[in-house]
Amino acid sequence: MLSPLSRVLILALLGLSVLLGVLFWRKQNVQRSRGGRISPPKLAWLLYAVFLWFLLCPLVALDSAVSPYLRGVLGSFGAFMWVRGVAELYMLYISHNWRPPYGIAHDVLCILLVLGGLSGYWLHQEGPLSHMDVWALSLIALVLVSLFIEVLYATLFFQAVEGHTVGEDGIWFADEEQARFRRINRITFACNIPLYAGLGVLLAVGLGVGN
Repeated sequence: MLSPLSRVLILALLGLSVLLGVLFWRKQNVQRSRGGRISPPKLAWLLYAVFLWFLLCPLVALDSAVSPYLRGVLGSFGAFMWVRGVAELYMLYISHNWRPPYGIAHDVLCILLVLGGLSGYWLHQEGPLSHMDVWALSLIALVLVSLFIEVLYATLFFQAVEGHTVGEDGIWFADEEQARFRRINRITFACNIPLYAGLGVLLAVGLGVGN
């Protein structure tokens, strides 16, 4: 399992993510902030992605229980994702010129980055895998699956809004009322179930639940 400090931080970050999710829901759906309303499946996906990519991966990358090479893979991915996060927030809220193809290109680069790191790991791996290495590899596999799914979501969304994501009235989120987003929301809901289940199992193991 992960170190005691990591376990405490994971629980704290989970609570923080839930709180931020509630606040973001109110901002978009009650206060009607820029970007449009967001549906429950899309909010669940957003919280999942933010927690996994921006919080959990960098945290695990700092945990000495995980092998240094896999920590490097997770840390590189986390840092690259934080760069994207800062740039995306700037383009959404300041320059108003964010387009999903930018995110898709970044997702593809992240996939290549992670796969390249894994290739290096397997080339240098000697002997049997440790329990924590298997856990970290499972986490990386979940990251890769989520990135492929994000590419699908971004492509479908860009098609649905016909490129209307820029400017003061750009649409950034799929709501639950418009017919053009129903298919996206159904797919997102269906994918959220196994993604959350996989993350839940990994967290339970990493936190030592039941041990």
